[in-house]
Amino acid sequence: MKKIIFLLLCVSPVFAQTKSDVSGAANLFDLTFTTQELDTLYSDVIDNLANYKAMHALPLNNNVPLSLWQNPKLPGMKFDETQRSIQWPAVRATRPKNNNELAFYSIDQLAYLIKSKQITSVELTQFFIDRIKTYGPSLQCVISVQEEMALAQARQADNEIKAGKYRGLLHGIPYGLKDLFAVKGTKTTWGAAPYKDQAIDEDAYVYTKLKAAGAVMVAKFTLGALAMGDYWYGGRTKNPWNLNYGSSGSSAGSASATVAGLVPFAIGTETWGSIVSPATTCGATGLRPTFGSISRSGAMALSYSLDKVGPICRSANDAAIVFHYLHGTDGKDLAAVNMPFNYQPNRSVKGMKIGYAKNYFDKITDTTRNEWKVLADLRNQGVQLIPVDFPDEKAYTFNIMDVVIGAECAAQFDEMTRKNIDDMLTRQTKNDWPNQFRTARFVPAVEYINAQRHRYILMQKVNEVVSQFDAIICPSRGGGNQSAITNLTGHPVVCVPTGFDAKNNLPTGISFVGKLYDEGTILRIAKFYQDHTGHEDLHPEAFQ
Repeated sequence: MKKIIFLLLCVSPVFAQTKSDVSGAANLFDLTFTTQELDTLYSDVIDNLANYKAMHALPLNNNVPLSLWQNPKLPGMKFDETQRSIQWPAVRATRPKNNNELAFYSIDQLAYLIKSKQITSVELTQFFIDRIKTYGPSLQCVISVQEEMALAQARQADNEIKAGKYRGLLHGIPYGLKDLFAVKGTKTTWGAAPYKDQAIDEDAYVYTKLKAAGAVMVAKFTLGALAMGDYWYGGRTKNPWNLNYGSSGSSAGSASATVAGLVPFAIGTETWGSIVSPATTCGATGLRPTFGSISRSGAMALSYSLDKVGPICRSANDAAIVFHYLHGTDGKDLAAVNMPFNYQPNRSVKGMKIGYAKNYFDKITDTTRNEWKVLADLRNQGVQLIPVDFPDEKAYTFNIMDVVIGAECAAQFDEMTRKNIDDMLTRQTKNDWPNQFRTARFVPAVEYINAQRHRYILMQKVNEVVSQFDAIICPSRGGGNQSAITNLTGHPVVCVPTGFDAKNNLPTGISFVGKLYDEGTILRIAKFYQDHTGHEDLHPEAFQ
């Protein structure tokens, strides 16, 4: 269908009125037409304009989904659908003499203090609220503090626990949300100036699940405007290890606040790197689950075939605890599914088949870098690592991600571009959303659809490799296209801190890639690595 070239014409304030305009537009789409072909199609192109203008007159809120749904499953795939009980590690804790030490207690340590009544949820909640008020401004990581709501939830938790109704490891534990999740009675700003006063009368699935677990929401954290980067309408979120650097994004505030001990954990989202990148940059543990593992209802939609929800924590075991309470669906997100989470934290990794992406590692020619030390650390603990060629530019032969993410994100914010609302966004560089949304208007529908078909082939190629292993270790940064590839295929990734780089003394990280819906295995391996290295126990001195 050659008429798709009209997509170009829709974005111009002066619509094409001549056949030469259509011919020029065709050149941008790698198409050429004869004079006869132009004569034939021209009237259809003009007719389409009226159709598009009629469509533009009908409002589409951000929460209106597609009728097409991405599914990471391939034909013939079989999954264990039995949920077994999780035997969490036995943890005991004593309330410290110096309350500041509570800032970096693990979730299960805090849970023990609450359950054993050494501390109340109200005390703990007020403690973290005070830290948010003290350190949040310098980190520029907080959009709103929900003090009244948080203390009410904490009082409820204390009353329930006192009455013998203990809901589990998150009961009474404070946390923060990336401010693209709707919560009734709060503003949901999406980090963007046009929406800084927006209130959505809905509770996101993530919030309702955590509330049901008894967790206490204390704050909503920053995100790069419309989930890009670490620049938001109030400034730039800082890296707690060095305030001269940004925290990366887009789950910027969630990572920065967690690492600085402003909350025990926070919730982020990822479309392309938005959990893994800030977690790596700030030295957090981030879990980007399988696509569809957690319902996205009530969250800002950026890219329906790519958006994912996941926890940002200080350890793999903490991430497992949070994911245990979050995974599943409310039926409102038709891409989300109910799959089991069978985490075995106390089981040895002996006998597991763990690979490492040799072709990616070989591109890191400085063998003193921490990525290589990770492999050495695991080998020293008796882990046999199998070299494997992970799909790279040979499989990812053109930039599928730019086509898919560009078209889908621009569609979600169509009116922003057409009505010039994008001029209100704080950042206006070549790489920011305003320009990206405009550029995406030049993606023909045919090319978008064919990019999705190539994506399916990529899913097959990646699954051929990943299905052979319990996990594959990949660099979180550099060495290849793992981030783009696994976001497109939907495979889960957990990234963990691995120390600091020699140049800037900033955190470094590594990623464990797993099979679809097998978050339990990669978290178990990540926990094993952390148990024997302790990088997650290091905290920024300025916030201790």
